[in-house]
Amino acid sequence: MPAPPLTTDARSRLLGELREADIDRYLALLLMPEGVRDDLLALFLFNAEIASIRDKVREPLPGEVRLQWWRDVLSGERDGEALAHPIASLLRGVIDRRAMPVAPLIAMCDARIFDLYDDPMPDRTSYEGYAGETASSLLQMTAYLIDPEASALTATASGHAGVAQAVAGHLMLLPISQARGQLFIPADLLSATGLDRDSFLTGGNPGQAANAVRAFAGFGREHLEKASTAIRDLPASVTPAYLPVALANAVFDRAEKEDAGCLERSVRMPQWRRQIQLWWAQRRGNI
Repeated sequence: MPAPPLTTDARSRLLGELREADIDRYLALLLMPEGVRDDLLALFLFNAEIASIRDKVREPLPGEVRLQWWRDVLSGERDGEALAHPIASLLRGVIDRRAMPVAPLIAMCDARIFDLYDDPMPDRTSYEGYAGETASSLLQMTAYLIDPEASALTATASGHAGVAQAVAGHLMLLPISQARGQLFIPADLLSATGLDRDSFLTGGNPGQAANAVRAFAGFGREHLEKASTAIRDLPASVTPAYLPVALANAVFDRAEKEDAGCLERSVRMPQWRRQIQLWWAQRRGNI
């Protein structure tokens, strides 16, 4: 049974939830094509739900149970429960109405299992794989909902942009992830600066930690430059999908300036600056 269309009150409430959970994608959503905003709202809320599971559970197992529930919803195995869940109901409606592929969404759930544990990220290749199944897949599905035909051309842009966006996000979250003993900086980057996971998390050598932060930001910037080049070659209709990535470069700049200070304070920009950057990226049609 298909979900009913969103009422004005329901849309307002769900937009409020997205604003609370992921204000950057909320701000970007307001600049995306109006006709697909409800569909994108469902996708972004789903992403916010699975990305925040680590913050809502005390142990990994309940988190894995929640991710399995979402896999079942995506596979159509919990239609009754999905109808009673505002975000799941909305997302299932988008999947059915827009023929949106579910395999990338299920892969997003699989990748988020890593978030539930404190295992080290082995190397940059592993990080690219993780970002590819999370941030890159989200960008690819955003492009699909905006322009299904043009989205077939976006794999390279989404791949690089997703890595850049993931790096920026993990740089902003360093104070939180460090406090709970979690680290996303790849081990090969840490090793190159004379550190390992434990020595970085304890902050024993600020100079080496600063080098690791700068190396991680540089890794993200390399992918951002490749993404920007790829996006310039895409049809203009699909470029709004990449608006959230426009915030990454400023994060890299601030991280390189703060270096080891990223462990104590977030490098997230003030909201008014993020809004201006998103607006400007929309105007110029690139990140």
